[in-house]
Amino acid sequence: MEESKLLKLDKVNMEFSDGKDTLQVLNDISIEVNKGEFITILGPSGCGKSTLLNLIAGFEKPLSGEVLFLGEKVEGPDFNRGFVFQDPTLYPWLTIKDNIAFGLKMRNVEKETIERLCSDFIKEVGLDGFLNRYPHELSGGMKQRAALARVLVNKPMMMLMDEPLGALDAVTRKSMRELIKSLWKHTGCTIIMVTHDIEEALELATRLIVLKSRPSYIVKEYTDFSNEEKITEEIWQWLK
Repeated sequence: MEESKLLKLDKVNMEFSDGKDTLQVLNDISIEVNKGEFITILGPSGCGKSTLLNLIAGFEKPLSGEVLFLGEKVEGPDFNRGFVFQDPTLYPWLTIKDNIAFGLKMRNVEKETIERLCSDFIKEVGLDGFLNRYPHELSGGMKQRAALARVLVNKPMMMLMDEPLGALDAVTRKSMRELIKSLWKHTGCTIIMVTHDIEEALELATRLIVLKSRPSYIVKEYTDFSNEEKITEEIWQWLK
């Protein structure tokens, strides 16, 4: 794999079966992702966007085709592919600091390093002063900030985000967009983000991928966002 290539999906197909009926979700999906890209994925509800992220994360395996990370077949989850869910999924019995430190402790990182990294990333996401609070004491936006820090503190090469702002109000969403873009620029982490918000996708992406439902296939990719009005009109037609 070329040095700049981080991820490759090669003719990936995916289906689900309940023993009686089979639902084909993804059809011949091929994507190459370069280091440092910010890719947003749009598509109709239920078209398999989350399934695509789960395959990249290693939570699921494709029916056929390959998912390669740094040229190696993805066989399971790895801290180098951090995942941010729509709901923050913080451990309610742990403080914010301990939530953020959890992955580092599981990897047996030295205590001094954990202290330094947690301190740095808590400041990065704007939660300085909330170290010893518990998740129930934080707003939705603050919880998602903590979830971002929990992933980024492991310094992953790629961050996968499944509609991470979907449950937030409009004002909080705007500030979170700015934070995510700032973190992407500062850390250099490659991001693949699923969203249902066209404006959000256009604002954040260096490349936007549109999926057509189901079984889903890539109908269009955008890298030139100079005519956002035209792009928005095209996407609405595909999302119907």
